[in-house]
Amino acid sequence: MIAMLAAAAAIAGLLAGLLGIGGGIIMTPVLFQIFVWQDAAQDWRMHMAVATSLAIIAPTTLSSARAHTRLGSVDKKLARLWVPAVAIGAVMGAILARFLSSEVLMIVFAGFALLMAVKMLLPLDQYRIGGDVPRGSLGTIAPVLIGGLASLMGIGGSTFTVPYLTLFGMPVHRALGTAALVGSLVSIVGAIGFMLSGWSVETNLPMMLGFVNVPAVLLVAPIAVFVAPFGAKLAHKMKRRTLSVLFGGFLILTAARLISSLI
Repeated sequence: MIAMLAAAAAIAGLLAGLLGIGGGIIMTPVLFQIFVWQDAAQDWRMHMAVATSLAIIAPTTLSSARAHTRLGSVDKKLARLWVPAVAIGAVMGAILARFLSSEVLMIVFAGFALLMAVKMLLPLDQYRIGGDVPRGSLGTIAPVLIGGLASLMGIGGSTFTVPYLTLFGMPVHRALGTAALVGSLVSIVGAIGFMLSGWSVETNLPMMLGFVNVPAVLLVAPIAVFVAPFGAKLAHKMKRRTLSVLFGGFLILTAARLISSLI
């Protein structure tokens, strides 16, 4: 289990910097499987996986955001508009998750993984729906939704933010950097929300802070943080198409694994 977590941490950190989609898409299903092996409370396994994933990717996305900031690929004006809206959405998502069953969370995660797989596998990067990202009061709707959905699934806001920003014509490297900054906020606020909402829940595992498994965070987070800057640098040097196809295939396998556990 330790080797599995370490490998997942390295991949999650690399992808957090490289694709700006958040390492949670890797960590959540891996953590869920480990909690199954540890015989954690069945009703809360997915909640624990989501919460622990958020706690792990919080420092990872911060590391990635710092690396992208040094490379000049963060839209700071847009980030200032999005920060409070994303925070509100992340709190709402963490609260809502407390009242959903583990099965519902698994279905939501698997469905999103399949949608992301389609996005990664098909050449859709050239499509645009606008010439500039919406600003002002209307511009806060998307970050609230992004914060809520990302917190609900433990994947960090970057997963939604990158495709959203590129649909409005933002250059992909600038979208990656901005998404990393937004994702770090979702992860931090979401993790705290899950700590509080799961404080009185019995999970059958020791060393828990609410729904967050402390040993997993202490093991995985340092590895992911160390690797994330390398992913950010690599993003500015390599073609993304091959990696996108491989990652899309991984998402399909992840969704199939979660769906099979429900049958």
